[in-house]
Amino acid sequence: MKTILTVTLNPTVDKSTSIDKLVPEKKLRCEQPKFEPGGGGVNVSRGLSRLGLNSRAFFPSGGRTGRLLQELLEKERISAVPIEVKGETRENFIVVETGTNQQFRFGMPGSGISIEEQDAIMKALLELSPFPDFVIVSGSLPPGIDPSFLGQMVRQLKVKGARIVADTSGEALERMVEEGVFLLKPNLGELAKLVGKESLDNDSADEAAQELIQQGKTELIVVSLGPQGAYLVTKDITEHVPAPTVKKLSTVGAGDSMVAGMVSVLARDGSYSEMVRMGVACGSAATMNSGTQLFKKEDAYRLFEFLSRNSQSF
Repeated sequence: MKTILTVTLNPTVDKSTSIDKLVPEKKLRCEQPKFEPGGGGVNVSRGLSRLGLNSRAFFPSGGRTGRLLQELLEKERISAVPIEVKGETRENFIVVETGTNQQFRFGMPGSGISIEEQDAIMKALLELSPFPDFVIVSGSLPPGIDPSFLGQMVRQLKVKGARIVADTSGEALERMVEEGVFLLKPNLGELAKLVGKESLDNDSADEAAQELIQQGKTELIVVSLGPQGAYLVTKDITEHVPAPTVKKLSTVGAGDSMVAGMVSVLARDGSYSEMVRMGVACGSAATMNSGTQLFKKEDAYRLFEFLSRNSQSF
């Protein structure tokens, strides 16, 4: 079994609640809030745990919210590797309007990370033992960290033999791809930007993905198509996996759940076709739950079996 590390440079505690209706300038009575650990890589570690795989969650942690984040991960039996910083770990706030099932998501930027703290983060990362086989770098960057930091991180992680999974956006994603990663999970818009196009559709995505593969920027690309599923592209394989039809309650954490599903198969040496089906299954299963609950294991495996049985007919 391969060892897995998730890296979340801008972790969060997700605070969620519900109300009957969101009305301006009125005191609104909310349900008791729920607190959950969050941020891209943290959620991937939580998803992997649901699938029976251990991983280490590496993240900067500061203040009261940082301590709460560590406590929440401990309750979920996630192995945490917090790196202490001065700034307060951020909170996100999610409100569900029960009358319409509309979801309102308020994302905070996080505290700044100093150059000295960045150096400490990089040092701690590279000194991990045992060193991970897979490193998933996921989520946004906090204030103070330049996207070039991720390029430097990828470069040094690869020297130590890690396979990098990239799931971020904007210039941060571009810097990671410049250094070359193992697995890339963009949406169509992100993929278009990486190849210098204004836009792509489903038909042109294959050509764009192959361009990055031929340039040595990545070995695998899984293009996230939202409700249309995902498109797997390697040097030798192209495969579309449509998303199963489910009752959607929330899209929070669906992308992170998809990454967790894919990495769970890679860590067990499964095929790339199994990898993308499990990714779509976990991402779809996450949308079946409200708030920030990610997916239920039984839903993910049921959808994976459905996709596997019907793969020949798609």
